[in-house]
Amino acid sequence: MQPGDHIELDITSVAHGGVFVGRHEGRVVFVPDAIPGERVRVRLTQTGEKSFWRGETVEVMDASPHRRAHVWPQADVDVAPEQRPGGADFGHIELAHQRALKLEVLQDALTRMGGLDLPARMVPIAGDDGTRWRTRVSLHVDDAGRVGPYAARSHRVIPVDDLPLATEAIAAAADDLSADAPGRIDLVEPADGRVRVLPRPTREHNPARDRRARRDAGKGAQPPRLRRNPAREVVVEQVGDRRFQVDAGGFWQVHRLAAATLTDLVTAALPEVDPEGLHLDLYGGVGLFAAALADAGATRIVSVESDSRATEHAGENLAAWIGARAETGRVDRWLPQLRQSAGERDLARLRRGVVVLDPPRSGAGTEVVRELAALAPASIVYVACDPVALARDLKTFRESGYEAAEVTAVDLFPNSHHVEAVTALHRIAE
Repeated sequence: MQPGDHIELDITSVAHGGVFVGRHEGRVVFVPDAIPGERVRVRLTQTGEKSFWRGETVEVMDASPHRRAHVWPQADVDVAPEQRPGGADFGHIELAHQRALKLEVLQDALTRMGGLDLPARMVPIAGDDGTRWRTRVSLHVDDAGRVGPYAARSHRVIPVDDLPLATEAIAAAADDLSADAPGRIDLVEPADGRVRVLPRPTREHNPARDRRARRDAGKGAQPPRLRRNPAREVVVEQVGDRRFQVDAGGFWQVHRLAAATLTDLVTAALPEVDPEGLHLDLYGGVGLFAAALADAGATRIVSVESDSRATEHAGENLAAWIGARAETGRVDRWLPQLRQSAGERDLARLRRGVVVLDPPRSGAGTEVVRELAALAPASIVYVACDPVALARDLKTFRESGYEAAEVTAVDLFPNSHHVEAVTALHRIAE
């Protein structure tokens, strides 16, 4: 069969990445916009692989009882696949069933990728109906000046009438957007409720223009006036009684309740904190979890982050605690340097300390896990945004002498396939 051909599929399960699984003549076929238990008509899009194909759902022939009208009407199955915006790939599924499917994906990753038999549970955010939660949205601008999200699984901009996952303020701001150049526009609503519009035009490298600019500057020509970068505006986010400064264009949790929810989960996962221990917040951003460690009783804390601007803000955000400091560094380089340079006194304090680990979507990786285990902290709290990366890292931790008792998933990205998870690891008793 060729791309463009139609087949009928019985959907049997959910897979990592927001797609669903059916089989055609024994071959796995991955499709979006379906639900396990449904029979759907699929237009094939990729048939070159021997072990699997990919397709698009074009018709639901036998619907699941968990199917509902999509929260984003333009992304519903009755719209042509090429016109469906991405970003809400579970929006056609009842919210409770979305969470059950995400938990299934997490449990499957722990078992198959990690070889782990761990209980996992899903925690919803109280009062969250799955819409109006995004405080940060990226839209795109194409060469024709169209502004909107990408169509699902593409880099084609499609204009939309609404952004139902975005806060009301961001959705309203998006209605008034226009752009002078191709690229991206980020919309950010911090705690003060005022939306910042951050244009990020694509500037193609022009060697001839750059040479002329250098030559003219050498002749005394006035350099062009630098524009203030709106992404560098310092805004304030609020978590309980704590205030955190962060660049408008810097990293902060997307869900309006995410930072507080994760702080509560991390705090609940912490063991009794030894105030004499040395505690680490790795991939620390602007110091959110370092502050949680401090509130739990830690007096010596190092937050490590590769983004120097975030580190600057972390230093300010942690200034209330004399024993807390923020350092700029890549975790994979910082840890071995620490292990080689730290004195026995600090190494002993590390062995009494807690490490909070919040790596990017790709996970911490084998090198970081092994370096961290070699420092032998008393316990580790891992915050993960990808089930497969978490499972791989937990497997390496177990091989390195640490194990988890359970994993708590939290639905910070409702109506999408993404899920966050928190787990505590402790040294395996010898």
